[in-house]
Amino acid sequence: MKILFLAPQPFYQERGTPIAVRIALETLTKKLSTHGASTPHIDLVCYAEGENISIPGVTIHRIWSPPWLRDIRPGISFKKLLCDIIFLIAALRLVIQSRAQQYAVLHAVEESVFIAWLIKKIWGIPYIYDMDSSLSLQVTEKWWWCKPLHPVMSRLEGIAVRGSVAVAPVCDALSAIASQHGSPHTVLLRDVSLLPASQGENTERNMVLGLSLRSTQPVVLYVGNLESYQGIDLLIESFARVRTHESCPHLVIIGGTNESIELYRGKAKRLGCEEQLSFLGPRPVADLKDYLTAADILVSPRIKGNNTPMKIYSYLHSGKALLATDLPTHRQVLDEEIAVLAPCETAGFAQGLHTLLDDPTLRHRIGEHAQKRAERLYTLSAFETQLSALYDEVQSRVLSANTGAVIVQEKA
Repeated sequence: MKILFLAPQPFYQERGTPIAVRIALETLTKKLSTHGASTPHIDLVCYAEGENISIPGVTIHRIWSPPWLRDIRPGISFKKLLCDIIFLIAALRLVIQSRAQQYAVLHAVEESVFIAWLIKKIWGIPYIYDMDSSLSLQVTEKWWWCKPLHPVMSRLEGIAVRGSVAVAPVCDALSAIASQHGSPHTVLLRDVSLLPASQGENTERNMVLGLSLRSTQPVVLYVGNLESYQGIDLLIESFARVRTHESCPHLVIIGGTNESIELYRGKAKRLGCEEQLSFLGPRPVADLKDYLTAADILVSPRIKGNNTPMKIYSYLHSGKALLATDLPTHRQVLDEEIAVLAPCETAGFAQGLHTLLDDPTLRHRIGEHAQKRAERLYTLSAFETQLSALYDEVQSRVLSANTGAVIVQEKA
């Protein structure tokens, strides 16, 4: 089976969507190798920057871009839009070059669905829309001046959804949006925990974190990028309110660019909590288990968006207590049995921190329930089952229509 996988982002980088793309590619080649009559052939189109990795059966095609069009950060941006124009040309070129042995499937991530829709209109190749976010909401949340255009953007999003052979949303909220747009077939393809199935021995936490903390000091940990929608301002402002707690908590933040780290380090200094806050910068995903198990409380203070942050699944799998903002982005996966859900404002989030700092028994109970649920629903085996069901349905629909081609779209 020959597939064109459209992933308009840097690849490979250890951050949300590129990680999800890698998992999808590795799972897909495994499935096709096991069940297919021929060797899988997947062409991946991605941005110019990123680490070169080898995935059997996958050929990586990086778009050309000038040096100034690099350092593409998460979310929508003018740089990303410029890259997508070059991305369109690269994708069309591959389809034209493959006319003698055309793609059976185009797997498109996020905004590349519009490229897939165009390819289908010209060459009749069907596509799957791998829906990692609502594009119309993402644009209007990023740029306030686009809000009047939301109805138009939503209509375009609906056209892309209805033109697909199937939609693969990553969460319940996006599944509902796909249904509202008239999705022909929807398979929920949730992100999964990045922790190993066997968690092994715990490493001494001061060694992991590079700190000198007393054994009784609780560690509050955030992992992820430091973009504004993640709520880092909310986190630091809330932590400043509990810094005098008798347990003497310490906040550790992993991730972010040097620029964003300096910005938030200055904020912590102004709020008087810099001595109890450590920025560790980006860390390898391979070490994620050690960092999560070194913590006592894990936090997700996100303030915008409707897709569930990928880190939530690893948070749950770690067996540690979780505090998150009480918003649909979290509520569609979390409930009071496996997390403390706090209001999306400083006083409420600080109270959530205070509750968990006060009660080690509560922390243990929440973490235990969370780990059990993650092992049941959010592991790689669950993802493999979902992806297999998606492709089985797509192949069935394509064969019954005698098109001989399917477009599968992947997460941006």
